[in-house]
Amino acid sequence: MNADVQPDRFSIRQATPADTAVLADISARSFVETFGDSYPPDDLERFLAQTYSHAAIGALLADPHCAAWLLERDGVAVGHALAGPAGLPHAQIAPGDGELKRLYVLREAQNGGWGGRLFQTALDWLERDGPRRLWIGVWSENYGAQRFYGRHGFEKVGHYEFVVGDTRDHEFILCRNARG
Repeated sequence: MNADVQPDRFSIRQATPADTAVLADISARSFVETFGDSYPPDDLERFLAQTYSHAAIGALLADPHCAAWLLERDGVAVGHALAGPAGLPHAQIAPGDGELKRLYVLREAQNGGWGGRLFQTALDWLERDGPRRLWIGVWSENYGAQRFYGRHGFEKVGHYEFVVGDTRDHEFILCRNARG
């Protein structure tokens, strides 16, 4: 390796309310990069304005039942995860169940193992008080994510519609029972 070339320095840190703007930005950028071509521009714009606004992100960061993490490369956000109480529309969800609500990594930072580390960070936080049932919603056509979650013990147990403006996406509900 050339002595003048430094490897990328990745790190994961829990986001705080001071990170509202950064988390809002990386949330919108990663959603658009991954799914933006799937929606009419008006639907996408309304979804981003509502879901990733500073007010929406600030409320999540202020919620003591939720936590978010930033994946940074050389101090710049390239991914994020969000976890909290399970809120997916499934009859078996019970109080105390947890949910990985978001796990997004920009393409430029994928395939280096950091998405897996970010995922594990969120799961460790969800299980900080002991094992519990965990849930994930995933787009029905995101086969790579489905395989990834399957390798970690998550199984398809249902489906629902994910609303983006006037568009309804077919999403799968995945679950992993408490491991003890």
